[in-house]
Amino acid sequence: MRKSPMLPLTAAVCAFGVAVAAQAPGRGQATPADPKASTYAKPAADNDTLTAVEGIKVGHFTLAERPTGCTAILAKEGTTGGVDQRGGAPGTRETDLLNPVNNVQIVNAIALSGGSAFGLDAATGVMRWLDEHHIGYPVGAAGVVPIVPAAILFDLGFGGKPNIRPTAECGYRAADAASEAPVEEGNVGAGAGATVGKSGGQPMKAGIGSAAIKLPNGLVVAAIVAVNAVGDIIDPLTGQVVAGTRTEDGQHLADARRLLRAGAPRQSTGRPGENTTIGVVATNARLTKVQASKIAQMAADGYARAISPVHTPGDGDTIFSLATGTWDGQVNYGTIGALAAEAMADAIVRAAVKATSSNGLPSARDLGTVPARFRQ
Repeated sequence: MRKSPMLPLTAAVCAFGVAVAAQAPGRGQATPADPKASTYAKPAADNDTLTAVEGIKVGHFTLAERPTGCTAILAKEGTTGGVDQRGGAPGTRETDLLNPVNNVQIVNAIALSGGSAFGLDAATGVMRWLDEHHIGYPVGAAGVVPIVPAAILFDLGFGGKPNIRPTAECGYRAADAASEAPVEEGNVGAGAGATVGKSGGQPMKAGIGSAAIKLPNGLVVAAIVAVNAVGDIIDPLTGQVVAGTRTEDGQHLADARRLLRAGAPRQSTGRPGENTTIGVVATNARLTKVQASKIAQMAADGYARAISPVHTPGDGDTIFSLATGTWDGQVNYGTIGALAAEAMADAIVRAAVKATSSNGLPSARDLGTVPARFRQ
C-alpha cells in the first residue's frame, strides 16, 4: 500500500496522499468531464477496509507542518446516506440535510477532518472537486450541487502550531487522491493528529482505522473512523484496554473504567469540543434514506463497545452512513445495522493498533498492548 507523502503546506498548495484511481458514472447525473470520475472498479478480494464496498473511494491528505489532515469518502451516484450525532460538542456540516424528512435523497461524498471547526473548510474543497467532475445533485440549467456532509475533530493542541489546519485546498487534494485501494490506516488524513485517553492520566496516540465484514451472499458492511476520544480504546472481544490514559510514569495503561469507579480525583470527561470520534459506515445494499439513518444509529453501538467513556460532553461523536446499492440481494436492514456496529468497533481498535508514536505520545505498539488478533 502506498504511503501518503508528508510534504509541507504552502499558502496555495497542499500535499496529497494516496494515488489517484479511476472513478465511476452514476445514474441520472450529468456526464463527468473526466474519465477518472466515471468508473468504479470492483474491490479487490483481499480488501478488508471501507473500499471493500463497491462504489466507495477513499483519499487522505496529511499535513507535514503539524500532524493533522482530512479524509474524503467519495460515493457513486445514487448513494443514500444518514447520520447519527451523539457527542455533546459536535462540529458538523449538512447533517440536517440527512434527516429523512428532508428532500435531498443522495450523498456524493463525506468529508472527515482535523482542525476543529476550521477543518470544515475541507468539505468545500471536496465540493469543488466534485463540481469540476459534474458530480452532484441536479439543479437544472445551473448544473449540479455536490452533497458533502462533514464532521471534524479537535486536534489543534497536538504537535504545536495550532494555526496549521486543513483547508479547502486540502479537501480537494484528498478527493483527488481517492481510490478503491485498501484504506491506509494510522497517522494519516483525519486521524493524523488524533489522540485518546484524555479522561485521567497521560494520553496516547491513535489515528484512523477501517474494517469490513463480508458475508457469503455478497453483502458487505464496512467502517472507517478517526478516533480522537476522551476515553480508552477497548477490544470488545476480550475487554482488554488497547490504548488510553496512562499511569503517571507513562509506562502502563491506567484503565479509565477503574479510575471512574474509584472516584479518582483527576478523572474527567475532557474539555468540551477538544475530543471526538468521527466515522462512516457503508454497505453495498440498497437502502432508503430512513433505513440508512437507522444504520448510522445502530453503528453508534460500535463506539460504545470499543470506547470508554464515550459520547461525553467533551466529545463530538458523529457517524455517517452510506448505501451504494451495488448489491441486489435482500436482507433485513436491522442485520446491516448490527453488522455496522461490529465493523465500527473493529475499525476503532484498528485506529489504535495501526497508529504510531508521534510528538512524544506512544502508541499501542510501543506499550505492547496490541491484541493478538491484530498482530501481523
